[in-house]
Amino acid sequence: MARDLGSKYICYKCGTKFYDLKKPAPTCPKCGADQREAPVVKPQTARQQRAAAAAKEAEEAELPAPEAEETDDEEDEKEDEDEG
Repeated sequence: MARDLGSKYICYKCGTKFYDLKKPAPTCPKCGADQREAPVVKPQTARQQRAAAAAKEAEEAELPAPEAEETDDEEDEKEDEDEG
């Protein structure tokens, strides 16, 4: 027989899964966070997603490509070859 444990939650602070056991205040048993205070995340519209992607591409285009630099070991090897 299935029990009615109330509503199922995933804590917004610590990620613990729990049921509220039909209590008036759904608080996390692990960290004590009140789930009614959870921040509300608005879903992005398609226009906002495209704008964010375009901004990211523009930012990546502005960054210079990393150049291959010689390490200290490679420089030491070259010096040893020049001497010997």
